[in-house]
Amino acid sequence: MIYTRISGTGSYLPGEPVGNAALIAAHGLDSSDEWIVERTGIRSRHLAAAGVTSSDLALEASRHALQAAGRTAADVDLIIVATSTPDYVFPSAAALLQSKLGNINGAAAFDVQAVCSGFVYGLTIADKFIRSGSHKCALVVGAEVFSRILDWKDRGTCVLFGDGAGAVVLEASDQPGLLSSAFHADGSHHGILSVPGQLCGGVVTGDPFLRMDGQAVFKFAVKVLADVANEVLGAAGMTAAQVDWLIPHQANVRIMQATAKRLHIAPENCIVTVGHHGNTSAASIPLALDESVRAGRIQRGQHLLLEGVGGGFTWGATLLKF
Repeated sequence: MIYTRISGTGSYLPGEPVGNAALIAAHGLDSSDEWIVERTGIRSRHLAAAGVTSSDLALEASRHALQAAGRTAADVDLIIVATSTPDYVFPSAAALLQSKLGNINGAAAFDVQAVCSGFVYGLTIADKFIRSGSHKCALVVGAEVFSRILDWKDRGTCVLFGDGAGAVVLEASDQPGLLSSAFHADGSHHGILSVPGQLCGGVVTGDPFLRMDGQAVFKFAVKVLADVANEVLGAAGMTAAQVDWLIPHQANVRIMQATAKRLHIAPENCIVTVGHHGNTSAASIPLALDESVRAGRIQRGQHLLLEGVGGGFTWGATLLKF
């Protein structure tokens, strides 16, 4: 039987961290460091410089992941980039990443747009390709430059997000790796988190900035994250007590704490990195994963539960043996 395992992880954060006080001063926000930390757990974030794109961030994270896996770009036969902030309308960020990596062997390359759930969606899709036998080595990346779609006058959203990228190399294996996955969507909730604008005739129509109903998002997120976590645990015949690490989408420390509590997972077994990079949407899970692997917290053989929820609304989870 063919299984899928993570053979390498990588991540990248652009520039120097921007602390809450500096962000408030730069944009004249009616807020404070204490208010932001208390409500979100975020102390700083990274913001890409002008001209730096999602595929640029993806390139750096991918190089680190390939190096960790002992692979080169030529070994990759599938590239999936999860992003809501691609470089262009088209071609995809994945195609641009393929070019920048020098992958010239005709690997399939495409983007996944599921916002903050995008990386889990990408993992699930790549797993199915590999298990089918059609592909052997996949590069799955979450990369975002959310700073480009923020209204810097809206203190309720602009302090939450940051830019960054995270990547993993997935390979075919005869040993179990990805144990179970599930992903869902409910478009009827699109109004509580969206960027309701588009390009038309060379101009932006509608609203080009991120808009969010924070309370509605919180309530929805906590429920569906607990539900989908139990779904993948049940599919694998495991319980939450057997999970070594919960790696949730790094949106807000209160959402992560509430989800862990519902699952009866101890706070010390929940990976939390949002404090120093903010909500990086599709990049947040692989960022947290790579940071914890390189710090030695996550070890081979441990069971990890990855989960995310994002605009759409979309949500999903993956249970794996690292």
